[in-house]
Amino acid sequence: MNTWLLFVLLTVLSWGTYIPTLHKGQAALGGSGVHSFLLVGLAYLVVAIAVPGAMVARAGTWNVYASTSGVAFTFGAGVLGAVGALGIVLALVNGGRPTVVPPLVFAGAPVVAVFVAMLYNPPRESPSPLFYLGIVMAAAGVGLFMANRPH
Repeated sequence: MNTWLLFVLLTVLSWGTYIPTLHKGQAALGGSGVHSFLLVGLAYLVVAIAVPGAMVARAGTWNVYASTSGVAFTFGAGVLGAVGALGIVLALVNGGRPTVVPPLVFAGAPVVAVFVAMLYNPPRESPSPLFYLGIVMAAAGVGLFMANRPH
């Protein structure tokens, strides 16, 4: 198996368990979105700052940050990720169920991601009509899933 596929699997498992686990913690905190989001932020601090910070410090590769566009885009990606996590917290606090929020988020986000990726890196050729059919099928799939989800 390719190494990158293992990381994809890690992400699928992590993000797939994120929303139900967040909802369970949020409920245990009295339903507070702001308190649960603060704890999510602290987890990000440990996982996303302390670990790679130690790795970069050990390697001594701080000069990579000289790229202004690299810093801007990656910082912007971090903001987008945090805003997305906040959106999930607020969805759950405002009545979204952990059986409803993930399918909507994880069906919609890949479609948006592909269009943004095409905006950043325009394809050499127009997408095939099957590409657009795939988007329709993804929407139909999430609709079918939502109509028959466990209550």
